[in-house]
Amino acid sequence: MEKTLTPGSPSLTRDDVDRAVRVLAGRLRRTPVVRCEALDALAGARLWLKAENLQRGGSFKVRGALLAVERLAAAGSRGVLAQSTGNHAIAVALAAAGHRLPTVVVLPSDAAPAKVRRIRQAGAEAVLAGTTVAERVAVVEELRERYGYDVVDPYQNPHVVAGQGSATAELLHQVTAQGGRLDAVVVPIGGGSAVAGACLAAAGEDVAVVGAEPENVPAFTAALRAGGPVTVPARHTIADGLRPDRIGALPFALAHAAVSTVLTVGEDAIAEALRHTLLQARLVVEPAAATAVAAAVAYASTHRVTDVGVLLSGGNVEPDLVAAVLADRPETAVRPSGCDGAPAA
Repeated sequence: MEKTLTPGSPSLTRDDVDRAVRVLAGRLRRTPVVRCEALDALAGARLWLKAENLQRGGSFKVRGALLAVERLAAAGSRGVLAQSTGNHAIAVALAAAGHRLPTVVVLPSDAAPAKVRRIRQAGAEAVLAGTTVAERVAVVEELRERYGYDVVDPYQNPHVVAGQGSATAELLHQVTAQGGRLDAVVVPIGGGSAVAGACLAAAGEDVAVVGAEPENVPAFTAALRAGGPVTVPARHTIADGLRPDRIGALPFALAHAAVSTVLTVGEDAIAEALRHTLLQARLVVEPAAATAVAAAVAYASTHRVTDVGVLLSGGNVEPDLVAAVLADRPETAVRPSGCDGAPAA
């Protein structure tokens, strides 16, 4: 009998990620792993870029959403709710549309217009509320009471976490198939589902999992220092997908002891990585993905590694932001410092 995953339990294992890979096979794009000589030279190592910016819905988040929404639909759900900074909401909207389930998603009041458009194009209703996780969760609870819909939480749902881990599992397999062997994999951290999934996927592989988060919203770094999730001030960052001001309890339980290092990345380094990825690798990514690229370069320059995988988490980026970053306009792309490493607890 297939194991039932229960929210709030840290009992997820690599088997759950492997199962997610099998279930999702043929339902998603097998996104390529891209190499770029210019980025390799910058890092002093071979970077293997998992181009989830080319995935359905523009990000890896569709993986977990498909699994979670499918379970709810099979159980007779009347509709779904989600809170998100953007990409999880897009993914849930697309997954729910496949089951013809009504969907309402709650986004920050200053959510990226491109992401709001994609959500509405998928047939979901977008509600804008506040700027913090707590504010969005409160609105989701009000809507749940009103409509009786089921919530697809971006961090606490175990099917979401297992699904996100399938991206790292694919990356590891693809690199091996090309004759490589990763020393580390770098993933961006927002609410934590990506890094938790990566830790599960890399279990037993002798691969270091490195997290990357904005210096301005260091939720996972703060949680490691505090010994558990804490709320941090949500300062402005161009990496809008990494704005959650508190790490999820389930991702923290899964990742805090398994993650090797968490790097905090300044706005200047994020913008520079975005430029390099666009101009050198010819890949349009959002700043969340560029955060992982910047961290991979910093990690490779300070560790004895030859091959580093990077999860390019998404490509839902505002054209105006891309133009501003390429023009190096500091009034649009805030530019503090570079990278700091925080060891895992």
